[in-house]
Amino acid sequence: MTKNRTVRPGVNPNYFVCEDGKMLRPPKGWTLLPPGDAAVTKKVKTLGPTWVIQEKRGRRVYSKGVLAPKENIEIAKESVEAKRKDPAYQKQLQASRQRRAVKQEQYVEDFTQSVFEFLNFHQKYEGFAKKMSEQISKHATPVGSGTVARTERLPIEERAERAVIAWMRHKTTAYDNMKIARVKGRRREVRRELAKVSRQILQSYRSGRDIAPNCPLAESLR
Repeated sequence: MTKNRTVRPGVNPNYFVCEDGKMLRPPKGWTLLPPGDAAVTKKVKTLGPTWVIQEKRGRRVYSKGVLAPKENIEIAKESVEAKRKDPAYQKQLQASRQRRAVKQEQYVEDFTQSVFEFLNFHQKYEGFAKKMSEQISKHATPVGSGTVARTERLPIEERAERAVIAWMRHKTTAYDNMKIARVKGRRREVRRELAKVSRQILQSYRSGRDIAPNCPLAESLR
């Protein structure tokens, strides 16, 4: 009996592996709805049975689309398209975009301030702190960037701290050019070691000590 399932691609492109490991072939008359249009996908799922195709790579799970009866996919596309052409929907969509823009602008401001507060540089290096905060925020806050700044499960203060350490890892160390052995846990170990160095650099700016001309942080902010 066909039902809603989550499957993964099989070795044979015509078959898929379901949750219990069995190989299944899609029913006759089914076709693939590629990923990319969440509204159509959601509508298709309300119209009848579907197979959601997912593929795991490392720790990440990627959507490969949805298999469903061809007629259901066509109905879903027509329904969504008709809704999108409705003037009332367009007005609602524009209002929603404006709300998101305002929310994003406020978040960027809040995150930048959180980074500045975490840095907590001595007054003599306040200019560095402001410039650094702006650069980190510009990199970390765009919607869809996938950075720690977009992780809502963490308090903003912790997001700011992690974003600073990540930025410094790429800007003030040789991490991007390192050849790290493909041994489980080694990359995490290297990151911890580099984070210690970054925190030592930050402490110099917090204490107000004179900074060497070749300080990697100072060079990255010039």
